[in-house]
Amino acid sequence: MAQFDVHKNTGKHKAPIPFVVIVQSSQFNHYRRRVVVPLVRATEVGRVQFTSFNLIFTIRGIKVVLHPLEIVSIPVEQLGERVGSLMQSGEDIVHALDELFSRAWQ
Repeated sequence: MAQFDVHKNTGKHKAPIPFVVIVQSSQFNHYRRRVVVPLVRATEVGRVQFTSFNLIFTIRGIKVVLHPLEIVSIPVEQLGERVGSLMQSGEDIVHALDELFSRAWQ
């Protein structure tokens, strides 16, 4: 499991959130949990106002939106099948998380 790997969501909200992306550094791979950000079906989100925050991807033919405000930590054993990687968009994902955690708007 690597940073920016995309996995199937096996949780109870897998219909509107088919995938999650691992965002934690591989420095913490020894830990039993992974910090993930949901990839929500675009049809569930509606119009995206902040495209640098709510990035849009197509995974296995499904248009999804990165939803950093729903960031969560889950046990490794609850991650579904790995279906791809967003490594090529890693810098954009980190930038979106920086927007979430920075004090730029104070």
